[in-house]
Amino acid sequence: MSGLKVAIFTGNYNHIRDGVSLTLNRLVAFLLGMKVEVLVFGPTTEPPAFSHEGTLISVPSLSMPGRPEYRISIALSSRATKKLEEFNPDIIHIATPDLLGFKALRWAINRNKPVVSSYHTHFSSYLKYYKLTLLEPFMWKYLRWFYSKCIMVFVPSYSMSEILEAKQIKSDLRIWARGIESDKFSPVFRSDKWRREKGFKPEDIVISFVSRLVWEKNLNLFADLVKSLSSEYPQVKALIVGDGPAYEEVKEIIPEAVFTGFLEGEDLATAYASSDLFFFPSDTETFGNVTLEAMASGLPCIVADATGSKSLVEHGVNGFLAPAGEPDDFYKLIENLIVNTELREKMAAASIEKAVNYSWDSINSTLLGYYKEILEAEN
Repeated sequence: MSGLKVAIFTGNYNHIRDGVSLTLNRLVAFLLGMKVEVLVFGPTTEPPAFSHEGTLISVPSLSMPGRPEYRISIALSSRATKKLEEFNPDIIHIATPDLLGFKALRWAINRNKPVVSSYHTHFSSYLKYYKLTLLEPFMWKYLRWFYSKCIMVFVPSYSMSEILEAKQIKSDLRIWARGIESDKFSPVFRSDKWRREKGFKPEDIVISFVSRLVWEKNLNLFADLVKSLSSEYPQVKALIVGDGPAYEEVKEIIPEAVFTGFLEGEDLATAYASSDLFFFPSDTETFGNVTLEAMASGLPCIVADATGSKSLVEHGVNGFLAPAGEPDDFYKLIENLIVNTELREKMAAASIEKAVNYSWDSINSTLLGYYKEILEAEN
């Protein structure tokens, strides 16, 4: 769609490497490849966590109290506003309904520009980890108002759409799923040499956890359960891939686990494929990119029966679902896979088959189609 101009506003584009920032960078790379002009507005840090795609306009921000690695946008500066005015976008895409997102929404309404939003973070599920559940009614009231001003809201899964509908979000909810680079995640990356170097024996059953290491990912449950399983089944070993503020504390809780730190590229693909099971009890995901990567790597996935994950894992087919707060359920399901080699192999094959359906180009083409639909309706 040559000639189309899109302005994207986000709370994170390159200062933390997470699912949100990587998804938006892939989208921008795709749009630029389709000759769409894109300008991104968001907070920045020096040095950034990674090199970003496209042009990023920095906005004023502050460190989040208690979580200094995160930034809170506090304004759309006059410099950024001037850049936005000069760019004169056809569509405003707001990825985070924060103060920056509010400023962008107000700017768009005042100029009669179409606004869309994408739902990346299930904010309400995070509140319990910060003892802020009393704020939930106020948060949903604001989100209902915010999304009512958007022509479309893009959600990553049907299960997330159902949650928003139950919370009376009455916007036009459209599915913008997440994708997988199938050539980068595959069982072919499994390496016996890598396993030996990490101290795993051929007969060991390696249970992996891949994510940014923050308590909101239900790290305590992972650590407690794998320790319990290991005491009953000595061949069970834990592999934890990732970095984050909880890294040192998790090492103290489960010192016998193998910690790789942050991995990317073929190193990450090898870690996935060299595991035997993927256990991810987080209930804060809107989609679950790591679960999809594990599926493409040929792993049965045991995940929380929660938004996002349950759109990827079919219970009893390519893994199991259990309530995030039910450790006994998780224990029994994982135990079943530990003792049943045939079931593990069957679910591994099903994971690979399901992952094939998620292509980034196809998924981002869908989003570009939504943009086109909006502009055609405007004209």
